[in-house]
Amino acid sequence: MAGEITTIARPYAEAAFARARERKEVDVWAEALTVLAAIAADPAMAEQIGNPNVPRERLCAAIREIAGEELPAEAGNLVSLLAENNRLSTLPEIARLYEELQTQLEGVRQVHVLSAYAMKAGAKKELAAALEKRLGAKIEMTVETDPSLIGGVEIRTGDLVIDGSVRGRLHKLATELQF
Repeated sequence: MAGEITTIARPYAEAAFARARERKEVDVWAEALTVLAAIAADPAMAEQIGNPNVPRERLCAAIREIAGEELPAEAGNLVSLLAENNRLSTLPEIARLYEELQTQLEGVRQVHVLSAYAMKAGAKKELAAALEKRLGAKIEMTVETDPSLIGGVEIRTGDLVIDGSVRGRLHKLATELQF
């Protein structure tokens, strides 16, 4: 499901980012999308967004009203477009993807590392240096521990996934053996 939401949200995030760069309003859009994402992620609002009986126009008006007059007109137009296409639930993902694009513009890539075991500081530094060399960009790395990996690491940045985990290798082997 998360991949599906990303697929739906990506064109909106890219279009918003292109427009923001064109108008030199990258930070203004980032702030607006952060506010809109927070509104859409609120449990009460998310429930209303998910309710097919609530008119989309009413949801759009409510989100715009909550965001306030500081919401740029074009960001309000995005809300209208999302409401019209029944995609308001993608606002948090659009904001996340926009933030990734903004970070990439600044020459920094977000990297998420899952490790089977806690990583020592030296290992984190070595991995960060290797990733910076491989990706050709500065990175911001977050590391989480996930014992279900059994061993190794899984690295994610944007659409790139490097699965060096034992769980991933076992899954690949099972697929090859058709288990």
